[in-house]
Amino acid sequence: MKILLLASAFNGLTQRAWLELRRAGHDVTVELSVSPQAMREAVELADPDLIICPFLKDRVPAEIWQRRRTIIVHPGPPGDRGPSSLDWAVAEAAPCWGVTALQAVEEMDAGDIWASRTFPLPAEPLAKSALYNGLVADAAVELIHEVVRKAADPAFVPTPLDYARDDVWGRLRPPLRQPDRAFDWADESESIVRRVRAADGSPGVRTVVCGLPVHAYDAHPGNAPAGKPGTVAARRHGAVLVRAGSGSGSGGVWLGHLRAVPSGDGPTVKLPATMVLADRLAGVPEWTAAVDAGTDLPYREIGYRRDGRVGVLDVDFYNGAMSTAQCRRLEAALRHATRQDTRVLVLRGGRSAGAFSNGIHLNVIDAAPYPAVEGWRNIVAIDDACRQLLTATRQIVVAAVAGSAGAGGVMLALGADHVLLREGAVLNPHYQSMGLFGSEYWTYTLPRRVGRYQAERLTGDCLPIGAAEAVSHGLADAALPRDPAAFDAAVAEYAHRLAGGDGHAAAVDAKRRRRESDERRKPLEAYRTEELAEMSRDLFADRNGFTAARRAFVTKQRPASTPHRIARHRPPDPRPAAPAAPAAEAAVA
Repeated sequence: MKILLLASAFNGLTQRAWLELRRAGHDVTVELSVSPQAMREAVELADPDLIICPFLKDRVPAEIWQRRRTIIVHPGPPGDRGPSSLDWAVAEAAPCWGVTALQAVEEMDAGDIWASRTFPLPAEPLAKSALYNGLVADAAVELIHEVVRKAADPAFVPTPLDYARDDVWGRLRPPLRQPDRAFDWADESESIVRRVRAADGSPGVRTVVCGLPVHAYDAHPGNAPAGKPGTVAARRHGAVLVRAGSGSGSGGVWLGHLRAVPSGDGPTVKLPATMVLADRLAGVPEWTAAVDAGTDLPYREIGYRRDGRVGVLDVDFYNGAMSTAQCRRLEAALRHATRQDTRVLVLRGGRSAGAFSNGIHLNVIDAAPYPAVEGWRNIVAIDDACRQLLTATRQIVVAAVAGSAGAGGVMLALGADHVLLREGAVLNPHYQSMGLFGSEYWTYTLPRRVGRYQAERLTGDCLPIGAAEAVSHGLADAALPRDPAAFDAAVAEYAHRLAGGDGHAAAVDAKRRRRESDERRKPLEAYRTEELAEMSRDLFADRNGFTAARRAFVTKQRPASTPHRIARHRPPDPRPAAPAAPAAEAAVA
């Protein structure tokens, strides 16, 4: 079947739909909704049998849906309508939620229903972005397959929206505005965390921290010493602990990221909270056990634990972005983990549907006084972390990729001996779309995995690949169950099997000898030197438009057109294409 995907962005869900439908044998092309005219042109050029809109914020022109079957994937249960569906679901602690595929009509979200899925929501509120990228995206992919099957059935007739039906339990909801999201720091911390998580990703919740008007993101419960609600008690790894609650207890909220409210000098970007508050935090102490004695796990991005002969290093960087400081902390954690007497080390990231890693932190780089210098510092720091993995010859290393990964994040995982992907994870193993050559020893690890020809294709095509395709190419060793709990259990079983097997000692010895042999042929330092030479031209000479691509990405500029690599219905532009910002939320390279 010829299928056109109309989408506001080639984001994670759109990429999954594109991958899944192509894998099923369909002829799939994508058009971004940059304008009504562009959408109309795409339909004429592609002449699709079916149009699916997996992520669309714009209205489909009437002349399209009146003439072509056009299906909208709405992130809400049957009957739910409005642009803030997931925001309301998180904010109101809905016990369950759903996704609905419905036919496009004049009235938004009011068309006939083709299919729906419902699922329970956890009691602990998910961030809206995690809910979307996890439970919602998984259900949406199932729906898209069902829609295509039904579209092939000439006898199928969709069900009209009827609020009298028992299975139609959603309702029309207004947009969730900032006044609806507002909170007071005297509110209980659990309520504040839920409100911020309901706005995570975008638009954040407007509040005031240290006298500065900001939008708040990345909220976690914490414990703070008694004090005035709204004051900052401590800082840790870029986050701040803000006192909350009206009692004399130890209520508090960790805020990992903030965005200053624009003051008229242009857009501001989302950054680690301590960067935004800067000098306003003078005198605020670093977190210590004495400050947060009531909790075992304060705000942390990296944690290490042992499980018998297996060490597990959990990494949870917001949106997969890895700044210079974060890379240095990761390097130190890897150094510690690889010096333990465990037999297997598991590097695990992307839990709760977050990103495993997307490489260097574009927002932090863009906000630096000298972005090229900060970009250089960042790429050197991530290289150092990757080297810790590549030179870990005392253990078998497993990368457990539970979420999606891009550019340097993919190459970080390839430094492991075994790469395990969660079904549904999407990899973008390329840099060129951001105008960078790339580093992280990719010229060594990627050809080692897939061969030189395939490495050139993966990095040159600038297209995503799914878990099954990654395994077939040799980029990964196994695709494990999509359910997060089942994935964790499968990773643990895999790691313990490696640790307890009779062949462990032989495998470690073979790994050491292979590393020594590779080093004699060409040292790791030679790969790194060559890559950094190319990166210096991209960063300091800006030979491929990294500055403009980065700026467009961090300020979320709307693209002027759809790249030909996904819009196959359009003829190639004979002019050199400007680098297009990738789809990840907050970091690439």
